Amino acid sequence: MTSFIIQSLVNRKPATSWAQKDDCAFCRIVQGVAPATKLYEDEEVIAILDILPLRPGHTLVITKAHISKLSELPPELAGAMGKAVSKVARALSEATGNTGLNVVCNQEYAQAVPHVHYHIIPAPILHSTTVELDVEVEKSRKSTTSTPTGKEMHRMEFELREELDSDEAEDLANKVRARL
Repeated sequence: MTSFIIQSLVNRKPATSWAQKDDCAFCRIVQGVAPATKLYEDEEVIAILDILPLRPGHTLVITKAHISKLSELPPELAGAMGKAVSKVARALSEATGNTGLNVVCNQEYAQAVPHVHYHIIPAPILHSTTVELDVEVEKSRKSTTSTPTGKEMHRMEFELREELDSDEAEDLANKVRARL
C-alpha cells in the first residue's frame, strides 16, 4: 500500500501556490535573475545578505518555494528553515564576533516581501554603526527631555539604514561561508 502511495506522488507537480512568481523579489533571487550576496543554499532554502541592512550582517533566510505565509509552511519546510536559520546564525555570530542576534519572521504585518523569510539581525554593538543611532537618541532626549518611545527608536534606526556596499558584503559573505 505504501509503495502505491509513494509511486502516485512521483513526478507530481508542486502545488500552484508554491510555484515561484516572476513578480516576487525573492523568487527572482532564487531563480538567479536578480543579484544577491548568497551566504548559504540547500535544496529548500537560500540565505542572503539584506540589501538595506538594519546592521552589518543582516541576513535573510528564504524558502525557495513561494509561500506567502508562515502559517502555510509545511512542517518539513519549516524544519529545513529552522536548520538553516540555526546554521547561518552560528556562522554569522562567529564571523562578526557578535553573539547577540534578533531572529524575526513576519506574516503580513510588517512583511515587505510576501514570501516566507526570516531575518537574522546582529544586535547593536556600541563601537559600530549604532553609535550614529546613539547620537540621534541623545539629540532626541535633549530636544524632548524624555526617552524616545520604541516606535521613535525604530524610526530612527530605519532612517539610518544604508544600501549594502558590495565589497563589504562580499568580505562578510566570505567570512560567513568559511564557517558554514
